[in-house]
This record gives sequence, structure tokens and C-alpha cells, in this order.
Amino acid sequence: MRPQDLIPHIRFQTTRSGGKGGQNVNKVETAVIASLNIETTGLFTDEQRTLIHTKLSNRINAEQELQVKSQVHRSQLANKEEAIEVLYKLIRRALERKRPRIATQVNRAAKENRLQGKRIQGERKSNRKKFRPDFE
Repeated sequence: MRPQDLIPHIRFQTTRSGGKGGQNVNKVETAVIASLNIETTGLFTDEQRTLIHTKLSNRINAEQELQVKSQVHRSQLANKEEAIEVLYKLIRRALERKRPRIATQVNRAAKENRLQGKRIQGERKSNRKKFRPDFE
């Protein structure tokens, strides 16, 4: 799947953006809210849909739409492209499978090094003790 595959399924809404831009901010709607309905798009399998719902539940609203707002740029087109890219990255990251960790054992050389380090540290600490010849 590519970001271009998402575009026909995304609903865009524009709003006025905050931030820098002077008077332009007050009269031009440059912020873009991109909504992708997870249920109605035919892009995902049932398994993928459940993965997206579990991993992105905080970004999905009651209408089952994954929403992203972009108001980084001063132009509507740039914000639209940014919103598409963010949506794509979110979905791609949600669908990634983590490789299971393969448990390994510590080899003999590493164990010896660790024990040797502990021995050296113990000797250092014992050498810090006050020397009393009559006590031994």
C-alpha cells in the first residue's frame, strides 16, 4: 500500500489555522483535517482493521474515522500532503508486526569476564579497609 492508494478514501475538511501568517490566518482556511473511515474502505482485511482499532484507538472517533489535523504549513496544499503522509505513516506503523524475541544464553567468556570484574571490584573494596596488624 502506498500513500496514493489512500487518497480516494480520505475526506478532507479545511479550517482556519492558528500560528504565524498575519492577516492571512484570519481569512484563509489553511489547516486540513483528513478523515479515513476504517470500516468502509476496502483497503484493509478484518484482521488489519482490528489491529488499527487497537493500536490507534485514541485517534479514531465514534464514526470509526481515523482523523489527522495538519496546520504546520502556511498553504492548504502543503497541509493536505502532510496530512496524507501522517495518515499513511500511522497506518503503516499500526500494521507492522513485531518480530518475536529469540532468547539467547550468555556464553562462557562473557560469564568469566563478569565474574573477573566482580573479583577485581571486591579486591578494590577490601583494599580500602583500614590496616590493623594487631587485629589479624
